[in-house]
Amino acid sequence: MFTGIITGVGRISAVQALGESSTHGKRLTIQAPPGYLDDVGLGDSIALNGACMTVTTFDVATQSFTIDISAESLDKTAGLDGLGTVNLEKALRANDRLGGHIVSGHVDGIGSISHFARVGESWELRVMAPPSLAKYLAYKCSITINGVSLTVNRVADLPGGCEISINLIPHTVENTALGTLAQGSRVNLEIDTVARYVERMMSAPAV
Repeated sequence: MFTGIITGVGRISAVQALGESSTHGKRLTIQAPPGYLDDVGLGDSIALNGACMTVTTFDVATQSFTIDISAESLDKTAGLDGLGTVNLEKALRANDRLGGHIVSGHVDGIGSISHFARVGESWELRVMAPPSLAKYLAYKCSITINGVSLTVNRVADLPGGCEISINLIPHTVENTALGTLAQGSRVNLEIDTVARYVERMMSAPAV
């Protein structure tokens, strides 16, 4: 489990194919911030851009670690198939503060940035979500974008999907990899866990 509160910005520094066919995944090497891996062990969970991954090797001296990502996960996520910056979050401890909202680290869909511009001291971020996620998105609901817990300010159902608008304060832009996004960028989306259960309760057949 995670909270959507980013604890570091890392960089995918190397990508190694685990086989020659499309059914093979990749091994990623991630460069973490100084000191980030001091309390990390083999098998620990770290979310990369909102996708929960398992640490397979790590080197405290260089503050780098590796994860193996399957072809299925590569197909269902964005930003994990090449070099670049990624948001990092270590798994939630039982006694940690829940600063964002309950996040599973399971990506529900891929969205596309339709607008990203500064408004006053903040930034307006608009994301076009797939039609399949529209029923889970509502005014003031929580959503995870590339691993960051955010609040939806506006919802618009459009022919191509559901566009949500989010306000990013300077702290969020400066301390996550969201500041590197641009119009057309693809992002990982995870809906609020509560919405998932409500949808199931409303649609399940009566016993």
